[in-house]
Amino acid sequence: MAAGSSSKKKKRSGGKSAANEWIKSILIALLLALVTRATVVQAFRIPTGSMRDTLLEGDFLLANRFLYGSQIPFTYVRLPAVREPRRGDIIIFKHPKEGKDFIKRCVALPGDKVEIRNDVLYINDEPVDEPYKKLTAFGGSLANYGPIVVPEGHIFMLGDNRHNSYDSRSWGPLDEKYIKGKAMVIYFSWDGENHFPRFRRMGRIIR
Repeated sequence: MAAGSSSKKKKRSGGKSAANEWIKSILIALLLALVTRATVVQAFRIPTGSMRDTLLEGDFLLANRFLYGSQIPFTYVRLPAVREPRRGDIIIFKHPKEGKDFIKRCVALPGDKVEIRNDVLYINDEPVDEPYKKLTAFGGSLANYGPIVVPEGHIFMLGDNRHNSYDSRSWGPLDEKYIKGKAMVIYFSWDGENHFPRFRRMGRIIR
């Protein structure tokens, strides 16, 4: 066999090997990104004003999926949690009926008695101080609710923009299996009316 022919074969073999390594690296990077998204942190965008003024339409945020126990993709099985949801946590979840991602504030835990009287939230018959709560001029039927007791394995979710929120008052306590993660930080915000970024909101810790 001629020396030139052997050299060409080595070059082709070397080229295939490099291409294979490049493809393998890309696939590993994609797999790691998917695992991270599914189990550690995920990005979400706020589409409505139900959490005003804590969160605004056009806010982009990161959610901690690890805190409550990451959900294994395509199942309702969860990894061990760092801690359980607490009152006041802002939580992203899959709506049990619509299948969309929602974000609301957890106001009550399993076993809690929940009641709303004239826009005042009562948990276990005690009024709750809600400095984040936003009210419009007319609450209508949303200004009063309950009382009910939150079942085991469920939490009660309300929007901060109390009169403009589709939440547990309409569809009941949320089964914890639908929880996706806890809102952490706003990494970008877009003002759709003025077509300009809201720089003052970027980096804000969500509480």
